[in-house]
Amino acid sequence: MKTNSAAKKRFDFTGSGKIKRKHAFKSHILTKKTTKQKRNLTYSGIVSQADEAKIKLLLVK
Repeated sequence: MKTNSAAKKRFDFTGSGKIKRKHAFKSHILTKKTTKQKRNLTYSGIVSQADEAKIKLLLVK
């Protein structure tokens, strides 16, 4: 089974095995967003447990 190319560009594993992801809404139309909002979108998030199994299938790990 092949690794999904889109998924391997978007997700990464942490040392403990959780899956990191980027936040949405950070690419354009930034003028109406507050500085605090943009700063908090910069940091990576963790994929929820409900979606973790689906993404692991795409990443074949």
